[in-house]
Amino acid sequence: MSLRDLKIPDQRHPEKAHRPDSDQPRKPDWIRVKAPVGRGYADTRNILREHGLVTVCEEAGCPNVGECWNQGHATMMIMGEVCTRACTFCNVATGKPPEALDVFEPGRVADAVHKLGLRHVVVTSVDRDDVEDGGAEHFARTVRAIRRRSPNTTIEILTPDFLKCAPSALEVVVDSRPDVFNHNLETVPGLYPEVRPGARYFHSLRLLQRVKELDPSMFTKSGIMVGLGEDRQSVLQVMDDMRAADVDFLTVGQYLQPTRKHHRVDRFVTPEEFASFEKVAYGKGFLMVSATPLTRSSYHAGDDFARLRDARLKKIGQI
Repeated sequence: MSLRDLKIPDQRHPEKAHRPDSDQPRKPDWIRVKAPVGRGYADTRNILREHGLVTVCEEAGCPNVGECWNQGHATMMIMGEVCTRACTFCNVATGKPPEALDVFEPGRVADAVHKLGLRHVVVTSVDRDDVEDGGAEHFARTVRAIRRRSPNTTIEILTPDFLKCAPSALEVVVDSRPDVFNHNLETVPGLYPEVRPGARYFHSLRLLQRVKELDPSMFTKSGIMVGLGEDRQSVLQVMDDMRAADVDFLTVGQYLQPTRKHHRVDRFVTPEEFASFEKVAYGKGFLMVSATPLTRSSYHAGDDFARLRDARLKKIGQI
């Protein structure tokens, strides 16, 4: 059988090929971004290509890729480029991954982080339900490799939910001591069957809570998209659920439909509504909130981490 061409939509998302097309509404002015160009963008791309690395910036079609790569910031995506889940919002390729985990990948990630001179790095992954521990040890090895190569770089991980793994999988990841543990809830619980069918809302919530139980000093972070069909009250309830799990940092961004076969955009949330979400979230006790139309989990992550750390120190009276 010939290899899939992940540039062809039907091969990239075979499970979506027979879904009916959904109209993609015209984006409002506040969503538009500049095309990715510039010397910094090219340098970042070349370093990533040289090390044979995948980024979620490209695979998920992030609208901020031009801005971030121009500054030398990229979010590494480990464990391959094919995800075993088929979330209806996501542009990452789906199906059965063609190969085992690459044991040399953690070292290549660490070398790229060093060459890019990153002060803060975000490492995420596809879901690998075909691997017994969901890739937990691979995450831990990547964190340790970056620590050895760039000891002054702060590390943020954005993990899968480890839904089909033993509880020890999460312990392995937490024991590697990343500075920030991020796991996105993505949407409100009522939309999970439609938007995130392979996941479970309360499992993801409990995952975040367990991180804090395992290491109370570790910063936790989670995010949701709006514009998928949720209402305001359900978003506020997710905020309350996150605070009950002691999540420190909340991100809220606009869902953008990657193709006609993906979940439709229900509406474009206005900047004023995002400002309202931010105000309410701070009132609920989050240390850090990023809520704008273009907010993504790793957008401005380095600057946000510095603010997050300062917010905790201020809360405990050390600054």
